[in-house]
Formats: sequence, C-alpha cells, structure tokens
Amino acid sequence: MKFKNTNGNKLSLLGMGAMRLPQIAEGWGQPVDYPRAEEILDLCIAGGINYFDTAYPYHGGDSERFLGKALGRYARDSFFVADKYNLIRQPDYRVQFAEQLERLQMDYIDYYLCHGISDQYIEGYLGNGCVEYFLEKKREGRIRNWGFSFHGSPEVLRKALAHCEWDFVMLQMNYYDWHHSNMKELYSIVEKAGVPLFVMEPVHGGMLANLTEEGNALLRAAEPNMSIASWALRFVMDLPHVSVILSGMSDIAQVKDNIATVSESKPLSPADKELLLQASTMLFNTIGAPCTFCKYCECPKGIDIPTALNYYNDYKAGGEWRLNRLLAQPPEKRPAACVNCGICVKACPQELDIPKYMQDMAGVMGNTP
Repeated sequence: MKFKNTNGNKLSLLGMGAMRLPQIAEGWGQPVDYPRAEEILDLCIAGGINYFDTAYPYHGGDSERFLGKALGRYARDSFFVADKYNLIRQPDYRVQFAEQLERLQMDYIDYYLCHGISDQYIEGYLGNGCVEYFLEKKREGRIRNWGFSFHGSPEVLRKALAHCEWDFVMLQMNYYDWHHSNMKELYSIVEKAGVPLFVMEPVHGGMLANLTEEGNALLRAAEPNMSIASWALRFVMDLPHVSVILSGMSDIAQVKDNIATVSESKPLSPADKELLLQASTMLFNTIGAPCTFCKYCECPKGIDIPTALNYYNDYKAGGEWRLNRLLAQPPEKRPAACVNCGICVKACPQELDIPKYMQDMAGVMGNTP
C-alpha cells in the first residue's frame, strides 16, 4: 500500500468507502450484512488501508454502526474514520453529531465533513451555525480534521473555500468527469488553494468498471491483465494533489483488485491517457450532450446552458438526483423556462439540440419552472 502524509497523518492512498457494503436484502441503503462486510474490512486492513469513510445516511445509519463495531476490534490509533454532517437528513447538527459518535462508539472523529455542499445547499451549510459548532468541536478534540465534500459549480467551490480554514476537501474525480465536465477546473481550484484533496467516485459509481464494448476492447488490448476499473484508479493516482482515493468496495474481488492496483502503482503513459480519452468519449457519446463549454450559446431567457448541460451529463451518468443542483437557479432560469426559440442551436458549434436536453431535464425535475 502507498501512503501520503496529510495533516500530520500517514494516510493510505486507497480508502474504504462504506456506502456500498454488502446488505442483508436487495435495494438501496438496506441494513449491512455484518459477517460479509467484516470480511471486506479485515482484508482492507490486512492490505494496508487505514482510512474508512461513512456518512449519516449510508445504509440508513447502519454504515456508521457497522464501522463502530468492526473497527472496535482494532486499536483506535491504527485507523482513521471520516464521517459527515448531512443537512437534509437531520438539520440539527448537535443532535446528528452526538448520534454519530454513539453509532461509531468513538470519542472523536478523525475527518469530519459537511456532506455535499452544492449550489443548492451552500447557504444552508454556511449559514445555519454548523461551521462554528464543528470548529468548536475541533478545538475540543472531538473532531481532528475539518472539511467538506462538494458537488457544484466552480464559483460555489471558491465561495466555500473562502468561508473558513479547511483541513481538506473531497471531490468526485475520475477520468470521465475530467474530460466531459468541469472537474479539471474544480481540481485546479483546490490545488491552487493548497487544501488537501480527497477523492470520491474514482470509478464513477462503478460506471468505469465496464465501458462500451469498443472502449473495453481498447483498454484490454493495451493491458490484457488489468481490470477496466484499475484504469480509473490509476488515472486519479497520477494527479499529484490527491491525498486519499475512496472506493466503495462491496466484494472481496474488488478489494483485491484495488489494493493490487494501488500497491503496484503503474503510472499512465501519454499513450495510456489518450486511450482513456478515447474510451471515455465513446461512453460519453452514448449517454451525454457533447458540450465543450465554449459559451457561444446566449439564452435570451438567461438560462446558463453550459452548466445545465454539465448537470445533464451528470444525471445521465449518475442518477436523477444530480439535477437537483439546478434548483439553486431562480425559477425563471431553470430548464423548464426554455421557450424553444432555437437561438442557442444556431450558435452552437456542435449543433446540439439544446431545447431537447432542456425538455428532458424539465421532465425529470417535474417541470418545475
């Protein structure tokens, strides 16, 4: 296992995310299958992983309870736990934090985050008093490092970073988003701010473990003995500002493959990076709107078309909830406000059918104007 010194701690480059643990029943967020999950956690520790990430809503709270029980078998100073305050599930940060400590059966949390700061929720997180409360908990030693995870625009990321002194930031980071969204810009913002960067979704929720048939063939021809998912980990490992890469490992095979990938640390060559661009573009063309952010499209209704299309691509790749970020826009500037005038289509160098994408988003959002 490879390690990085971050905030005075020696953290494993690969961390275990506890959002997709084995479950006792089918369906999202079901209770954890403790024996199977303990086998995964024990293998992670045996492979050198010492960073474990959870959050208040994961598995309906059972993720925190599982980590508390499973990690309780190990010396407290041999691992680091990350947990998150979720504004939506329990706005009362005092109640939530106390409940988390009880679930974890711990006196302190090593890395604590505001969960999912975004354009829609930034005012709620920065204005409800939680920041001041958690900074006080840090002074008391109940929180050792203070940060936030982020899903939003570059402007809002800059605003969040400027709000207080943060010990780390967590971003979704993978080669698909790097090439087909604004993730490269978000990475640059955090790097320039000098705040340690932790990465979630390096395999895009499993999407990059199996690409298109053509994309898979490209990567297998180059590295016949490496999994498709390993390419995604290697891409993030090559980013110099990354301190920890989380992987939501849900079976033994994934653990073994990820540990082997990180331990061997085979850097990507320029030719490898070109293959990832080709493979991700093949995938992107099957699900997304190939917007290049040229910003030639000026909407007479004031809709921020490039940002909306960026969220559209996130939605197609990762779920409808990603469109909720558009609710941060005033009603008159959301996708449902599109009047299908066609001005944007005429200006678009890619000749994208932008009104069609707007109609699709408006339908998913319930035609919220």
